[in-house]
Amino acid sequence: MDNRELRIGGLQEGVVIDHIKAGGAMEIYNYLHLEQVDASVAIIKNARSSKMGKKDIIKIEGPISIDLEMLGVLDENITIDVIKDNRIVEKRVLALPEVVTNIIKCKNPRCITSVEQELPHRFKLTDRDHRVYRCMYCEQRWDRKLR
Repeated sequence: MDNRELRIGGLQEGVVIDHIKAGGAMEIYNYLHLEQVDASVAIIKNARSSKMGKKDIIKIEGPISIDLEMLGVLDENITIDVIKDNRIVEKRVLALPEVVTNIIKCKNPRCITSVEQELPHRFKLTDRDHRVYRCMYCEQRWDRKLR
């Protein structure tokens, strides 16, 4: 079966989150709170991929109002396919955002976000090549390898 058919089969309109690292779909699902979305959601795990070997895919049927651009922080390989009339009308490759809010959490127990829990967790990209973010309050380092 062609991967393209697998990604869009039966999806009239919606979004496909593709090229998720194998085993990572549930983290994305939970981050996006897709259990609360009033749309059909399909998770495909360990799909064959010529580029990645194996990958996960999430298909969301219908229009959604979720900011998907921030997913690049969680997985650098993710692509977003926008589907209309059973066709991919837009394919986005995600870039690392300069600032992220409430996507990753500061692990420093002395950070103000540990004490004042209503404060947003804000991180600034400090090293694009190594995908390093730092907490804007305490400078605690966060990178994908530490998770």
